[in-house]
Amino acid sequence: MKVPEPGLTRRGLLKSSAAAAAAFVPTSLAQSPPTSGTLKGRLKQSVCRWCYGKMPLEDLCRGAKEIGLKSVELLSENEWSVPSTFGLTCAVANGPTTIPRGFNRVEHHDEFVKESQRLLPLVKQAGIPNMIVFSGNRDGQDDREGIRNCVAGLKRIAPLAEQLGVTIVMELLNSKVDHKDYQCDRTAWGVEVVQGVGSPRFKLLYDIYHMQIMEGDVIRTIRDNLGHIGHFHTGGVPGRAEIDESQELNYRAICQAIAEGGFEGYVGQEFIPKRDPLTSLRQAAGVCDV
Repeated sequence: MKVPEPGLTRRGLLKSSAAAAAAFVPTSLAQSPPTSGTLKGRLKQSVCRWCYGKMPLEDLCRGAKEIGLKSVELLSENEWSVPSTFGLTCAVANGPTTIPRGFNRVEHHDEFVKESQRLLPLVKQAGIPNMIVFSGNRDGQDDREGIRNCVAGLKRIAPLAEQLGVTIVMELLNSKVDHKDYQCDRTAWGVEVVQGVGSPRFKLLYDIYHMQIMEGDVIRTIRDNLGHIGHFHTGGVPGRAEIDESQELNYRAICQAIAEGGFEGYVGQEFIPKRDPLTSLRQAAGVCDV
């Protein structure tokens, strides 16, 4: 994929409602953590590069390292080596699909399998633990057919992922607000794909922002399905806002539930900063540092 240009939204980068809040608590308790000092690190935190498109990648890596994050993610192939120069990793590499065009169409499988076979050894060589993929849009397709097609395509690349020790993660996105018609838009649908593929190297990327919009009941859903989840993304609801008192989710309680479940992957901060970007990122990291 091409290097993102400054100011691109995630939809541009990857081109290619009601929901109940997870918890309501006084903002003074939920969203007011210390904003400086070393993170405890019970959860490994990452940051999504596309949210900071106006900032040079090197500056974002430098700031993330100072805050105590472990990764800068959603990087394209020519960017993978940059975080390592700052003692960080890239937790998730961009994969062969785009949001609207993914594994739910059999006619795309040969293309995506070929590109995955090229990318996965390079992802392993770069020390990256995960590669992202998408289901694609429905375009009138029945959900059962979409599951069958995703399973069939992903089974073709799962053995290589197992051999290399790289996890393929399919992201759950909302189809109400941001990604109209996207098929992998509910946890239960994604879990069926995971179970159908039947590989320890294929899991879900559970985007908390997106699933709050689609389903709510975030903490219970995470607890019930943690074994099927390989990565998390954050984001304030509504509007993929900052992780502060302006949004409805109690991220401290959510991250506490993730940590208590023994999750060993990464939690990627994926919100749009409205203030000084690194100030916002530091606050979010503090909220989620349980």
